[in-house]
Amino acid sequence: MKKIMLAALMLLPFSIMADHLDVIKTELKDGCTLNQYLEIMKDFNEQWGKNNAYHGEVLTPIQSDDLTSVYWIGRSSGAQSFGKAWDTWRDEAADANSVAGKLQARFAACSVDQTRRSYDIH
Repeated sequence: MKKIMLAALMLLPFSIMADHLDVIKTELKDGCTLNQYLEIMKDFNEQWGKNNAYHGEVLTPIQSDDLTSVYWIGRSSGAQSFGKAWDTWRDEAADANSVAGKLQARFAACSVDQTRRSYDIH
């Protein structure tokens, strides 16, 4: 019985930890297609996200009061992991020659962020 209780207590912290969602509502600029934006997302995940414990996805609305925006959904293992990735992105994006800087330039040429929110997933 003690072993079962010990095992349950060891698993408890993992069950209450929450993944993190980084949700950015964005509008594509004239001349930038959804396929171009998705290509940037793919490159982001391969070139930067996988090395920083962050994965981006894009949602397109089917039913909404706003059918023109798309939503960047960034996933990380928790708020602490997101914070570390955000700090790294912000610092690296300041260097136009870095991977993050080049990706940021592509995002800026293609889209305009409207809002940003963060969520814990339970």
